[in-house]
Amino acid sequence: MFSLKKLSPSITDMIRFDHSHVMVTFHQYTGDKRPSVKKALAETICDALEIHATLEEEIFYPAMRPLAGNQKVMEKSEPEHMEMRRLIHELRNTDPRDSRHDELVFELMRDVQHHVADEETVLLPEAEQTMTKDRLSELGTQMTKRRLELVTPKAGKIAKNTAVGFSSSTAAVVMGVAGALFAARAFTRKPS
Repeated sequence: MFSLKKLSPSITDMIRFDHSHVMVTFHQYTGDKRPSVKKALAETICDALEIHATLEEEIFYPAMRPLAGNQKVMEKSEPEHMEMRRLIHELRNTDPRDSRHDELVFELMRDVQHHVADEETVLLPEAEQTMTKDRLSELGTQMTKRRLELVTPKAGKIAKNTAVGFSSSTAAVVMGVAGALFAARAFTRKPS
């Protein structure tokens, strides 16, 4: 039987991957896309950010809080997540044909880029300097397990939005990652 621990990247690598995934999705979004594509991309962004924020709040931030030398970045991280959730709520309630939809996506993108910059230049390097590789791996395994719990109920929606929102080559990459996560879940299930 495969071990999830062997399949899981470190928590810092997972966070960087999440950042890259959402940035790729943001860059697919343009104001001239069909409303159905804009809606699918926005939903993909929203789901990815909600899952990512939950993972950080439940696993990464509690592990990092006592170790962080830069408490200012730690203290502003969760309020930034709350603002992001507010924008997501408004975005989901805005018709993709409305110009406000584009404005909200671009506002969310700016906020996320700022948040990502803080994490990637301060928190992630600090985690890698203060935690052992085993601890980073252990947290990565915890994050993978929790991600599977959060993604599973949304798997159909995520697959549909990926198919509608992305070009075929990008969708293949995204679906490959989703397939790998699904396979990891199948290998780690306990027999009934």
